[in-house]
Amino acid sequence: MDPIKKNDSGAAVEDVQHRLVKAGYLAEDQVTGTFGAETENAVLSLCRDCGIEPRAEVDNAVWTKLVDASFELGDRNLFLRVPFFHGADVRTLQEALSALGFSCGIADGIFGVHTEDALRRFQLNMGLPTDGIAGAFTFRALLHLQHSWKGKDSFSPVPRLGFARAAQVLESNLICLFGTSEFTRSVAARMSNLALATTPASKVTSADSLLVAPDESMYFVQILVGNEKPASTVPTVDFVDEESLPDRVGQALMATEGHQRRIAVRLPEEGWEDAGADRLSITPLFCSMRFAPVWLLRSSDSVGFRLLY
Repeated sequence: MDPIKKNDSGAAVEDVQHRLVKAGYLAEDQVTGTFGAETENAVLSLCRDCGIEPRAEVDNAVWTKLVDASFELGDRNLFLRVPFFHGADVRTLQEALSALGFSCGIADGIFGVHTEDALRRFQLNMGLPTDGIAGAFTFRALLHLQHSWKGKDSFSPVPRLGFARAAQVLESNLICLFGTSEFTRSVAARMSNLALATTPASKVTSADSLLVAPDESMYFVQILVGNEKPASTVPTVDFVDEESLPDRVGQALMATEGHQRRIAVRLPEEGWEDAGADRLSITPLFCSMRFAPVWLLRSSDSVGFRLLY
């Protein structure tokens, strides 16, 4: 889109102003259809609150944040999909569910698997269809209970990586995921696809779709399941405890210094060991709901893995 900036006027500016009003950055009587000082200040405030570089115009990045901020609960149906729904309405849903005792983790405005799980439990408790879709019946029930959740604290947040941070991680680390069996190759490919769905600028890829020659800046992560052996003698991390996983992967990567950056991550077999010969058919559920995707997370003092929901 062409940037909308100061002194512009017309329907596009009025649309921006109405969205700024809805998001709480502009007063109703400041909707004039002309991009003046009040609109400029409102856009700058939006940028600061959303963690993007302040700018006195509405470009693609600002427009995306503005659309997210202007959604109110009930404006649209919400459900689990890739790419994930995100916006102020999702955050309100998360806050409501968590305050009512159906924890969905940190209210980051991203409709992920924890949010869907919390929503299904709420629907079951309210006698609603447990379809995991926040639609008219769910919105009506939440509206009826708003005195019990509005402005209240949430319960037992589940640690997870927020959407903005996840996108930054995916865009800044060259990671090649690979497996040596048909199943683990499929898992690696689906992890890569989900990373790409999260952010188009993702640098996570699977070996089967690697388009550039590997270099020393690339991390290689072999996916193992059950008793599979790594392709070579490399540090291997078992996926058994999410809380300690970043530290353990960080230690494994430190052990590769001076060598090729290659480690292996072993996923547990629980959940699909009885699937038989057709176990590949459950790979989407395996990847998106329980263990995947697992990404490298670079911080000031360590490199580790986190779950991205």
